[in-house]
Amino acid sequence: MTEEAEEEVDLSPKTEQQNPHFLRDVIFHGKFRLLKALTPEENTRCQHGLYFQDGQRRVDYVLTYPVKKPAGGRSSRQSTHLLTENAVTRSLRRGPRRHDKHVQYHQAEMARDSSLSPPSSPVVNVELGCPGETFNGQEDQKSFRREEFEGKLRDMGLELEKDEDAKIPGVCFVKIYAPWNVLCREAEFMKLKMPTKRVYEVKQSSNVMEKISSLVSKVLEPLHPHVEEHHPKNIKHLSHTFSREKQHLFDLSDKDYFFDSKTRSSIVFEILKRTKCKAKYSMGITSLLGSGVYTAAYPLHDGDIDEESAEPNDRKLLYEEWANYSVFYKYQPIGLVRKYFGEKIGLYFAWLGLYTQMLIPASLVGVIVFLYGCATVDDNIPSMEICHPKNNITMCPLCDRVCSYWKLSTACGTARASHLFDNPATVFFSIFMALWAAMFMEHWKRRQMRLNYEWDLTGFEDEEDHPRAEYEFRVMQKSLSKHQISQQKMEKLTCQDRLPAYMTNIVMMLLMIGVTFAIVFGVILYRISTKAALHMSSNPITRNHVQLTVKTTAAIINLVVILILDEVYGAVARWLTVLEVPKTDKSFEERLIFKTFILKFVNAFSPIIYIAFFRGRLVGRPGSYLYVFESYRMEECAHGGCLMELCIQLSITMLGKQLIQNNLFEIGIPKLKKLIRFIRSKQGAFQEEERQKKLQRYETDHFLEPFAGLTPEYMEMIIQFGFVTLFVASFPLAPLFALLNNIIEIRLDAKKFVTELRRPVAARAKDIGIWYNILRGVAKVAVIINAFVISFTSDFIPRMVYQYMYSPDGSMHGFVNHTLSYFNVSHFQDGKEPMDPLHLGYPVGICRYKDYREPPWSTTPYEISKEFWAVLAVRLAFVIVFQNVVMLMSDIVDWLIPDIPKDISLQIHKEKILLVDLFMKEEQGKIQILENRASTGGKENCSRSNNNNTMAHPRSGLHTNSF
Repeated sequence: MTEEAEEEVDLSPKTEQQNPHFLRDVIFHGKFRLLKALTPEENTRCQHGLYFQDGQRRVDYVLTYPVKKPAGGRSSRQSTHLLTENAVTRSLRRGPRRHDKHVQYHQAEMARDSSLSPPSSPVVNVELGCPGETFNGQEDQKSFRREEFEGKLRDMGLELEKDEDAKIPGVCFVKIYAPWNVLCREAEFMKLKMPTKRVYEVKQSSNVMEKISSLVSKVLEPLHPHVEEHHPKNIKHLSHTFSREKQHLFDLSDKDYFFDSKTRSSIVFEILKRTKCKAKYSMGITSLLGSGVYTAAYPLHDGDIDEESAEPNDRKLLYEEWANYSVFYKYQPIGLVRKYFGEKIGLYFAWLGLYTQMLIPASLVGVIVFLYGCATVDDNIPSMEICHPKNNITMCPLCDRVCSYWKLSTACGTARASHLFDNPATVFFSIFMALWAAMFMEHWKRRQMRLNYEWDLTGFEDEEDHPRAEYEFRVMQKSLSKHQISQQKMEKLTCQDRLPAYMTNIVMMLLMIGVTFAIVFGVILYRISTKAALHMSSNPITRNHVQLTVKTTAAIINLVVILILDEVYGAVARWLTVLEVPKTDKSFEERLIFKTFILKFVNAFSPIIYIAFFRGRLVGRPGSYLYVFESYRMEECAHGGCLMELCIQLSITMLGKQLIQNNLFEIGIPKLKKLIRFIRSKQGAFQEEERQKKLQRYETDHFLEPFAGLTPEYMEMIIQFGFVTLFVASFPLAPLFALLNNIIEIRLDAKKFVTELRRPVAARAKDIGIWYNILRGVAKVAVIINAFVISFTSDFIPRMVYQYMYSPDGSMHGFVNHTLSYFNVSHFQDGKEPMDPLHLGYPVGICRYKDYREPPWSTTPYEISKEFWAVLAVRLAFVIVFQNVVMLMSDIVDWLIPDIPKDISLQIHKEKILLVDLFMKEEQGKIQILENRASTGGKENCSRSNNNNTMAHPRSGLHTNSF
């Protein structure tokens, strides 16, 4: 509070008569009389809920807990006494001079109110309301733990203010403020880097590349967000770890804004995490939230975003220039995102933005490959042979009994469509995407280093995090069981203690993977039985579209199952991680990510892997088919190959996950949860517009969805990265669909963070953690999978083998006939022959099927032919060569591109030199000051000694004369 405001609060009896029960009115009845003494601007700030009642201390953090409303004036007055006493105690503990008058005033109020109230009235618990009210032991225990915890917070130097008269019934808000001395102390403990007074110019090199880069940046200027920079881009503050002894190095002219709101809230959260209570082994705010002592803990957003009259703030700026679909074509204001949400969230959006930018060239090349397939489909000789009207090749039935013989020419549409995705350009595209993944990883490492430099994280190292509350509780249980609570030896959880959890993890993970495989097998049975049932239909249209119907419905069923199991597996992975009791939050997050990724990866890609590598390979041959449950014949691929079915499955799964899970769920679920919280708060009678006007900032944020971490955001992008890279040989349009999704995803996530979620606690991080290793693993696996897709799923290798080994003229003429084997229909097993053998209008003696086998008139009928072994050898050789060549090229790209940009390396070196120079000048200044003091002190001593000598000489003369 300003000095002028303090002077206006007069403590004379006249003022007491004019302002009776001042503190009670301020806290309980909302008569903000103190605010009338403030300026209109301060009054507005306080009313918005961003400041304490004095309009000076900013709310850095908010805790909430359930409370019963007081039922009488007496209880309100007595609750006022307790709160007033707490306020006086806090003021005495802090001891600033400016609060002395308030302390005297509160004491005067307490003395007068105590004379008005009966002395025998029972003391009321502020949190529970009415006097003499009995409550169960659990609520009493929670109340005691809250009082103890808040007392410890005050001992740590924090200042607290309660608001039980909130407009949300049954919720009490505890507002927390960190004074300057607490911020300085914790900033030094947390080793926060803060900008010093010293600034230097970041000189740009004058080589050709830098000139081109500056030219490009000028051209792209309209794509940059309109975010005001407080200093020129080529000017940077020299940063240094904050120290209370070296405060003179930092610009402390405005202490209120030296630590921004993000830093203040993270400092308070650090105190909340490590403040322990004796009651029930409470290990900080995490334990108290888990046990229900507090219901929520969150920092506040900076202000409103919708109102035109709202004061300018970073949140509103982010909403206008970032969380808005109308600016989808612009770059993200990553610096402002980091300033508001912290480095960890800033790195996520920087990574997502770079990934989206890198998808642009991949999308262009994918579209070119697809268009190449469209342009050459009419020149494709195999599909021309299949579609030729004179083609009278009779194919064997696709199923037993109900299916009959069919003409190969009926597969014309499938063959032409398969060429769109199965052509020589897809091999080039697979190689390109492998190199693209390597370029993306290297580009991100360079971008990450640049951000580390700009955000002063170059010397940041992850420190040992505080042990989690659950871990310390388990350690305490172990100590109590061994009666070692009095010993000095520190207990810890060993592998033997975690062995049951590890065994449960292994069993449950295998069980969940088995469930995924079982569902894939169930969809296989669906396809087989549905195909047989549709072939029996009397409708000719249904019979003609059996393949398309079965493929599409099976893909949709797979999508629905994947979406359901994703939610189940996320909950299972969290439960398994909790069982392990990891020591730190970082360890917990890494283990959770690993389990979730394994389960969701298997869930998303199991149906695709089955179609790509297993379908049509475990079929058998006519007369000796392989059966499941002795009645279901294993399904085989259409003549165009399984690549078309793989493309359908990939496209439906990828688009479905992006549209339904990533976008619809992200929009709908937070809004639904917000609506439920709003209804539960018994505020449903109010209109939304009125409620927004009446509620304070901390009350409005209470209705927002709590921040659940970045794991879901990263996970959906990693799975998408798998769709883009793993099976790109079969679906070259995957990067295009990913790009279109991510353009929406960035703004959707931004809108969610700015408007739908409570403000997360800012967390420092210099990289994206375990996600980078997962990305590298997926990129390596993608090379192998694409090699197998090209070799075994597509017809690329059989076509090459035929053209260069078996074709009489070196062309593709005769390829279709070369890949078909012969079967004598008289060799059908009993009961497996077609029910309508004259379906084509003529008797069939020999039918064809796709395989490399000897004809029935051979000495070894139906045995695998030598062509099969030749094709298999070439396929395996291609896998080995493709994998090694592409990985070698990726390693060359990795070696050629340095991880740290040259200009950043030079700037980091320059900063070190400037820091050394700064400290040397500081030391020289100190030495000079000491020398000046010493010389000044020496002169004073000399003058004093001279004065003493002049005083002593007359005495000596007298003595001489006396002798």
